[in-house]
Amino acid sequence: MKHTIGYKMTVIIVAIMGLSLIAASIFSSFFLSKYYKKTKQDSIKKVYNELIKITQDDSDIENSDDVSILNNICEKAGATMIVVDSAGESIYDYGAGKMLADRWKDMIFGSNTKQKEEPKIIEKNDKYTIQSTVDRFSANQYYELSGGVSSGNYVVIRMSVESFRESIAIANKFYLGVGISLILVTTIIIIGITRKYTQPLLQLADISKRMSELDFNVKYADERDDEIGVLGESMNEMSDKLETAISELKSANLQLHKDIAKKEEVDEMRKEFISNVSHELKTPIALIQGYAEGLQESISDNPEDMDYYCDVIIDEAGKMNKMVKNLLTLNQLEFGNGSVNMERFDITSVIAGVIHSMQIKANEKQVNIEFNQMEPIYVWADEFQIEEVITNYLSNALNHVDEKRIIQVKIQEKNGIVRVSVFNTGKNIPENELENIWIKFYKVDKARTRAYGGNGIGLSIVKAIMDRHEKKCGAINRPDGVEFWFELDCNSLEKGTE
Repeated sequence: MKHTIGYKMTVIIVAIMGLSLIAASIFSSFFLSKYYKKTKQDSIKKVYNELIKITQDDSDIENSDDVSILNNICEKAGATMIVVDSAGESIYDYGAGKMLADRWKDMIFGSNTKQKEEPKIIEKNDKYTIQSTVDRFSANQYYELSGGVSSGNYVVIRMSVESFRESIAIANKFYLGVGISLILVTTIIIIGITRKYTQPLLQLADISKRMSELDFNVKYADERDDEIGVLGESMNEMSDKLETAISELKSANLQLHKDIAKKEEVDEMRKEFISNVSHELKTPIALIQGYAEGLQESISDNPEDMDYYCDVIIDEAGKMNKMVKNLLTLNQLEFGNGSVNMERFDITSVIAGVIHSMQIKANEKQVNIEFNQMEPIYVWADEFQIEEVITNYLSNALNHVDEKRIIQVKIQEKNGIVRVSVFNTGKNIPENELENIWIKFYKVDKARTRAYGGNGIGLSIVKAIMDRHEKKCGAINRPDGVEFWFELDCNSLEKGTE
């Protein structure tokens, strides 16, 4: 409270008013008396000058038509006056005539028996003398002016100056009371006025504090035409601009983090890719080199051994060729090369075609591929890429089928979504590795994978194709095997003829 602007303004203004009141009282005590006396002296001289002016026009002042004017002047000035002729007879008096007549006699004979102290001359010239005297009986102070007028007449004008002290005391008490009351009233008014201005300032201070905490929802709502209103509008405008700027900075920062993360991911993928490719190529290259050197050095002259060496070289070269092709395909899919050619086609016929192309390999392993769907089911996708998915699923199933030798391919349609699943009997995939099988070069059983020439890229190609189609794929452990699936859009289930 003591640190608020309203409190400080109130204290300052009240202090200024209080000091002004004290200064006025001091000034009144020291200077008002002198001013009052000077005013009285001017007043008594003014009465004398008016008397001179009247007697110049008409020396018979007692019977003059201007006597009423002179009476009014004496009344306003609070003066008493007597005019005597050369014989000492009063020809005009106003106020205490008898007392002034006696006082005139004292002046003539130089007697001050009725005065408390010797009169003090204030001003004296060839026309009049002004002196200060104190009455013995009343103890009142008076200014007396004595001097000559026209036709040899003599004037005495007397004016009381004693009452000014009481008047000053009364005035000081009055102004003190008025001043204190005025200070109290003014303080209340100032508090009200300052609140009118400090409340908006406090509101603006709170807004600025919340802005510093990045809260830009609060706005200055008062509609004012003064400087505070302009400040409020400026803060609202600044708040909007800061919010926009910070939002843009956050977006840029988020994008930067994404770019950095992407770069780190790409770098990591590159390192992992080089490491995996090196690992995958190391074994076939070593085998090819070893058997080729054996052929070169004629280790065996037996034709069967030489044929075996050649078969190994051809088989390993084929695996390398397959891996390179898969890597190129995966690279195109992961980095967005090429486009998805969306078309409507019969998924049933595509599956049947893939099964037919792999029937020789299935017969070699004595595997029965079950596919009972006969009616066409039309889907929207890239037919070539979906054929690649089905081929990889069936190849994976043939490579991992157990002694039961059962592979089942099914199609299910529900709510416009077609799910194609490929099941093979065999060993389940550990649950904690189900999410990892889609990572390139990842192998659950490395020894078995090597036996059939797998390199852990096929399922990565499946995942990349389905991601480009923005569709789901996955793997589920069944009690007696593993099921792989993927989904596609289907507008309708139609029966058609070729």
